[in-house]
Amino acid sequence: MNSPLRVLVTNDDGIDSPGLIALARCAVELGHDTVIAAPSVEASGTGAGLTASGGHRSVGVSRRIVEDLPDVPAYAVDSHPGLIALLACRGAFGDRPDLVLSGINFGANIGRALIHSGTVGAALTAHVNGVTALAVSLDVPWDPPGTALWDVVDPYVKDVLGLIEPGAVLNLNVPNRPDPGPLRWATLTRYGRVQSRVVQQHEDRIELATVILDDEVEPGSDAALLEQGYATVTELRSVSAVERPRATPPR
Repeated sequence: MNSPLRVLVTNDDGIDSPGLIALARCAVELGHDTVIAAPSVEASGTGAGLTASGGHRSVGVSRRIVEDLPDVPAYAVDSHPGLIALLACRGAFGDRPDLVLSGINFGANIGRALIHSGTVGAALTAHVNGVTALAVSLDVPWDPPGTALWDVVDPYVKDVLGLIEPGAVLNLNVPNRPDPGPLRWATLTRYGRVQSRVVQQHEDRIELATVILDDEVEPGSDAALLEQGYATVTELRSVSAVERPRATPPR
């Protein structure tokens, strides 16, 4: 993807996330026609949900000026990232994008648990609507929380955009260290490293806690390679039917 493209940049950490600006800057440096549209507040864990923050069918939108990128149109949207990607594909922020970049997420999105990620959900929604997409995450530790090294992601995004095929949807994770290892293709680990668990149940509420899993992970998976210091990229498949012969359903 070397020719100039129409690019939408979104995320699930919200319009004020420095990771969003870092990703938009990367698109601008590549010469792409870039637009930013991101949730007005954090929308992590929303998957590909199409819900407006207010729970109604109209979506609030306000223009923003991004200090580091004053010439890039930017919008704070009162909705989840999946809906933002869908709106972009319907022309809500100008011409339909050729590419959706989602991220840079604070924390890795790995394994089959990425189905819950709003960052990945936006990319999958774009893909379902025929738009090439890349979800980008930085493996910042959760406990204790680390300092995000946003700038280390830039060369990996540029490398992946040089090899992504039109119509594909890829998931990129980069180690949060000054000198990450080379980019490696990876499979998805069974679940991930972060999981929510029920810690207490009351009559009127359920209390959850976020736990870090230390289970053994599969060699060659995104979790394993990230732990070894590699940046990982995985091609995803959106919702599709399993192709297998079946008997005629009974009446």
